[in-house]
Amino acid sequence: MSRVRIAMAQINAVVGDIDGNVRKIEAGLRRAREIGADLVLFPEMTIPGYPPEDLLLKPSFLRANLDAAHSIAGLTAGITAVVGFADVDGDVFNAAAIFHDGQWAHTYRKHYLPNYGVFDEDRYFQVGTDVGVLRRGDVTFGVSICEDIWYPAGPPEVQALEGGARLLVNISASPYHAGKGDAREQMLRTRATDNAAVVAFCNLVGGQDELVFDGRSVIVSERGAVLARGAQFEEDFIVADVDTDAVFRWRLHEPRYRKATPSSLPVVDLLVAETAAPSERAHLPVHIIEPLPHLAEIYKALTLGLRDYTRKNGFQKVVLGTSGGVDSSLVACIAADADALSLHGGHEQ
Repeated sequence: MSRVRIAMAQINAVVGDIDGNVRKIEAGLRRAREIGADLVLFPEMTIPGYPPEDLLLKPSFLRANLDAAHSIAGLTAGITAVVGFADVDGDVFNAAAIFHDGQWAHTYRKHYLPNYGVFDEDRYFQVGTDVGVLRRGDVTFGVSICEDIWYPAGPPEVQALEGGARLLVNISASPYHAGKGDAREQMLRTRATDNAAVVAFCNLVGGQDELVFDGRSVIVSERGAVLARGAQFEEDFIVADVDTDAVFRWRLHEPRYRKATPSSLPVVDLLVAETAAPSERAHLPVHIIEPLPHLAEIYKALTLGLRDYTRKNGFQKVVLGTSGGVDSSLVACIAADADALSLHGGHEQ
């Protein structure tokens, strides 16, 4: 039976704090190894933080980010990790490093660079063009980054239809707006059913200047069922066992996979030492956090955004102006809860 234990480290990275971000990655790797994960995912641009913007114009920052990536590779003995970083090869790329058993096995570069709303990725990154799949034991999977999975004919479809990937991994830094989580999850369920593949989506969490990232990482089955879902607006560690044989059985009903042109996609083989099958490991409780009600979601976003804006910018004090109205009372509540969240670490791992 082809089963894989997937862990997703939904962490709050800080832009520019490479050392601090690496410490969180190291903690995630330790935790993944403790629960016997085969594959652990970290969000988009985890090492430099997102969005790094003009820091990407500093060669010293790019070198530090690459040095950190190489150091993390050496910490992956016995496990496979997908980590977001800024790749440099004649230009700068928004990329995912695939580390396996202490080695840097592969690099995927983001194809679709958003340049609307809060995004300005065309300014900083070159477009990635390569699409491939990776094989870990009996499990073939594809890696993509954020926007790449929003397009129906994007890299994940190529990886599934032409590359035979039964698992589609997407690392992301998807900013929040009201209702975004529901729409994004529906899109991921559509990608899973359209491609008859399991989708594992690991999202960033935290505030960065005017942006808030809501987390809500999710694993969706080939039939569109939610197998696991992370918390909103706080760090979380999500683990699930996925049966990719179920994907094969489901694809027997899908003629596209019989008629697909034989693939010439490159395949990276990740050699796997003998490990216990997920069925022989400690039982995993189902990790499905129910989404917050609409108003609670908005309140949590405001609280987290304020907390991280003050904390990440190093502010020690704030001045709160109130007029005595209901709106002032609400502002005071948000400020008080943000302060309490900061004092208690925001339930972070």
